[in-house]
Amino acid sequence: MRLSALPDLLLTSKQLPTLNYVATRDRFDESWEAPLSTLLGLGRAAGADFVEIFLERVNYINCLAEDDTITSISPALTTGAGVRVFQGKGDCYVSTNDLSFAGLKLALEKALSILGLQLPTANAFIPEINLELLRDYATKRGKDSWLADCSSIREMGEILLDANARLNDKASHAQSRRASYFRDWQEVMVAASDGTFARDIRLTQSAGYSLLCADGANRSSIGQRLGSTGKPDFLRAWDFDTTAEGVAESAGKMLYADYVESGSYPVIMANEFGGVIFHEACGHLLETTQIERKTTPFIDKKGQKIAHEALTAWDEGLSPDAFGTIDMDDEGMPAQRTLLIENGILKNFLADRAGSMRTGHPRTGSGRRQSYAYAAASRMRNTYIAPGNYELDELFGSIDKGIYCKKMGGGSVGATGQFNFAVDEAYLIENGKLTKPLKGATLIGEATEIMDKISMCSKDLGLAAGFCGSVSGSIYVTVGQPHLKVDSITVGGRSGS
Repeated sequence: MRLSALPDLLLTSKQLPTLNYVATRDRFDESWEAPLSTLLGLGRAAGADFVEIFLERVNYINCLAEDDTITSISPALTTGAGVRVFQGKGDCYVSTNDLSFAGLKLALEKALSILGLQLPTANAFIPEINLELLRDYATKRGKDSWLADCSSIREMGEILLDANARLNDKASHAQSRRASYFRDWQEVMVAASDGTFARDIRLTQSAGYSLLCADGANRSSIGQRLGSTGKPDFLRAWDFDTTAEGVAESAGKMLYADYVESGSYPVIMANEFGGVIFHEACGHLLETTQIERKTTPFIDKKGQKIAHEALTAWDEGLSPDAFGTIDMDDEGMPAQRTLLIENGILKNFLADRAGSMRTGHPRTGSGRRQSYAYAAASRMRNTYIAPGNYELDELFGSIDKGIYCKKMGGGSVGATGQFNFAVDEAYLIENGKLTKPLKGATLIGEATEIMDKISMCSKDLGLAAGFCGSVSGSIYVTVGQPHLKVDSITVGGRSGS
């Protein structure tokens, strides 16, 4: 090839204003390869070490039934992109609603300028970024029809009203009944200067109840929420009769429950949503964002014992239909399974691209974000304590006097693992048996202390849907655990009625 022919084959920066890429606007497909490749090359030519572009389309709706009326239907349609530029250990993120080539180029230019970089001069060559063949998880796994197969707005309303009517049949002294549902459909595409080029569709849905009961001065409030990914018929298949029965039964028992007495107790925590304490008090401390901030007590504990030898914990994106399941993370990395703790020994942290670069811990497919408005960060997916070898009766039989925490409520966690969590449904354990319901209990402690006191895990692992807020917004996650015994924990409460 003659050198004189090179300018005709290679793109120069002076040609950028005349480029006219035509990419599909209602779908992220192969037609986006050319413009994204050009923009990534432009960023590299400007001096960036790494450039990533994240595209997103969202079709979201939620529906609320209060008592016997649909009181809210809220749809939202959004489209946007985020451009992230790395230089050394620094990075910058800029988002935009303009997905035209000019709009994305402007976002790239702003991100570069914040890092002190400029677009190349008029005659500079733009390096070609050879993107991989599109990894299209959506098409490969039949997701393109998911949105059309979901429940219509009319069907949403009918199901929620039927669900609330069933709750009214089963609950006593009901003061307020709420049934709610949301559907979040998201199409994403990730392209990066290391050749990453991937597309996916996510479908996250959730339905649940909130019940308030009152009888004189007695009050109880119980909620229950189910969630799933990847099931267009989720709402149609919701067994709201069984859910209503469980919520009504719990609210009835808590309505006349005695208040718990403050003190230190052995505690049995129920499976499924009981795992929220591990998620909040420990899971966040194993994200590389915490290492970067130096706010985790486990920063230099890899390979060391940080929990009781009975405890093994995982984080993964692979469990079928779980709320935190993803085929790829928001940086285009395929989902995987990460062993966090094995027999009490810290094995791994959760790392996104930036976290890996700054801490040295390997990426784990954990770069997640709420939307294009946020840069990805290391976040949990499906996080749970693994099942143990004990039967449930053995856990209860080991306690002379303690508390069974059947249903966890809200709480708060400090930056380094101090926590307090309300217990919505609790029972007194006496001589290995449940004797009476208790209310007003709050679990108080620190992650570094409670982890070493989880001495028994049963065989009945259960998972539950949850929502997690952190530096990259609110995302869908799974929490979980088997029933487990905490040898001693501070329980806040009060005496009297």
